[in-house]
Amino acid sequence: MKKSLITIIIICFSVIVNAQENQINNSSYDLGDGISFSFNEGNYLFNVYGFIRPAYIYNDILSNAQEVTYKEISRQFKFKNSNLFIEGRAFKEKISFTIQMDYSISKPLVEAFIEYQLDNSTTIYFGQRQVQHNNLEMVHDDNALRFTDRGLLSQNYTQSGEEFGIFIESSFGDKFIIEPKLAVTSGDGGDSFGENLRNIDIGGVKLGSRLNLYPLGAFSDGNEITAVDLIGEENLKIQLGLAYSKSFEVSNSMGDGHGDFLLYDSSGNYNLPDYSQLFFDLLLKYKGFSFLFEYADSYASSLNQVYTDENASNIFISQQISEYLILGDSYNVHLGYMIQNGFGVDLRYEMANPEFDMNTESLLQSFDSYGLGISKYLKGNNLKMQLGAYKVDFDSGNEITYGEFLVQIAF
Repeated sequence: MKKSLITIIIICFSVIVNAQENQINNSSYDLGDGISFSFNEGNYLFNVYGFIRPAYIYNDILSNAQEVTYKEISRQFKFKNSNLFIEGRAFKEKISFTIQMDYSISKPLVEAFIEYQLDNSTTIYFGQRQVQHNNLEMVHDDNALRFTDRGLLSQNYTQSGEEFGIFIESSFGDKFIIEPKLAVTSGDGGDSFGENLRNIDIGGVKLGSRLNLYPLGAFSDGNEITAVDLIGEENLKIQLGLAYSKSFEVSNSMGDGHGDFLLYDSSGNYNLPDYSQLFFDLLLKYKGFSFLFEYADSYASSLNQVYTDENASNIFISQQISEYLILGDSYNVHLGYMIQNGFGVDLRYEMANPEFDMNTESLLQSFDSYGLGISKYLKGNNLKMQLGAYKVDFDSGNEITYGEFLVQIAF
């Protein structure tokens, strides 16, 4: 079905283009921008591009359980991403489409959506795409990350970042820019459609929003897609962000999936909780320096008369919800500097505070995490090498030390 969908879109777009009279066609290629075909004096554009991220990963896990210490070391080579993008734009009609595939995962369809530009400030999207109501690092694409991987805050509160629904995004102002973003999604996360989907009717919808403020104006072109100051802003630039989402009747620990657990009422019907997430982020960039602060908080509601079985024999204890949902708050701080010769040095600190810190079975565990990253940018963000070293200390006594070496090529 997915292959047929891609083929149909490409054929339809080609037919529209070829039907134009007196067309002037052009093609071009640039590293990172891919192959572009322009038709009918630039009124229609077709673009194919992508990136790959092969990596070597080292893990050292120290576990303490029942006064016994276990140590596990693993090494692996893997492709963290093998992404291909297909885009088409009809400028006069103000319509475009985007398809993103990642061939390094079992379900390669990442994004597939249609975009309609309502006016110069407002755009409507429909389909599966990256949502904006997560933390800022999660909003940035994989190829634009400061470190070799996303931090634990991103990994703890978000499963994939892609959801199916309708999205509205606007931008107002010049020197002081305001960007409101709204979304209504299925609440089932990525790949939440198709003939082979299971449990499609479990749970309700998800409402999400984000508000970005740029009090000193927008970042330079190409510098807004990452937390790193790739360009070297001549004047201080600031981005303030506030994001909130609420998932109704969730059955996934992060609110962007479904069917991972089920809870019931006294009659044996589904009685699933509502789940809310709140994010605040601050990003500063100035002459190669960059600073990112992120705060995340999550909580559950609608937990009256909940049972863990259909027979209503096991009533739900309030703190048990932390064994089903990620509950609590977390902090994430990045500090980095880009040297003019293309070298970047970055530091990261993270911590988490579970809502029920006395529950040892809580999904969110209390920890402190430290990270060091060294990057060499050979051609902007399109060709780079990254080295990362990280350590996570859990209050339980468990420790994780891991490192990665990664090469990224955007084509």
